[in-house]
Amino acid sequence: MLKRLPRVVREQQMLDAAVKVFSNRGFHAASMDEIAELAGISKPMVYAYLGAKDELFLACLQREATRLMEAVAGGVRPTARPDEQLWNGLRAFFAFVGAHRDGWRVLYQQARSEPRFAGELAGMRTRIVEVVAGLLEGACAQADLASRTRTPARPDDFLAMAYAYVGAAESLADWLADHEEEDPEQTATRMMNFVWVGADALLQGRVWHTDRSQAG
Repeated sequence: MLKRLPRVVREQQMLDAAVKVFSNRGFHAASMDEIAELAGISKPMVYAYLGAKDELFLACLQREATRLMEAVAGGVRPTARPDEQLWNGLRAFFAFVGAHRDGWRVLYQQARSEPRFAGELAGMRTRIVEVVAGLLEGACAQADLASRTRTPARPDDFLAMAYAYVGAAESLADWLADHEEEDPEQTATRMMNFVWVGADALLQGRVWHTDRSQAG
């Protein structure tokens, strides 16, 4: 006789199976029968534990979003230098994507194509943007911007930069998820070079200006 598993363990098995099926099939093509079979349980049990397909997909999103945020938060050390904080956060982010490619595909690639789940995805993105904006603002606070030859970054700059960097990281994560041979550490290095070289210059007040003498 099979040992009865605790509910929380059984739910995680169902979510693991659902994430894999949603990742491979997409939301609409995914079958509750296939999810139940992969989890090794009956379809009525899936409905009893996690509800219909919409509810199951939302539960997958919430679990993967929580895992991702916990991974990033756990990677950032508040006492480190701002560039080290950003680097540690990027390493944790891409390490998560590399280890949970199915979860990332569900979280971003599948959820983006379903308007009904847009709110959940938007909420997660907002939290990540706020973290990155805070790191950039902290870097600015530590920088010596007293010199008149420098142009201090404005509060809106931090938020705009954070949105740009998060968008770039998401695109690179999509690429990582679709290339099994890629090393998450190398991907994080590429992203750090893209982010910090530009961010460091801006936070030091070095900004690009159009050549007005040739305008018009």
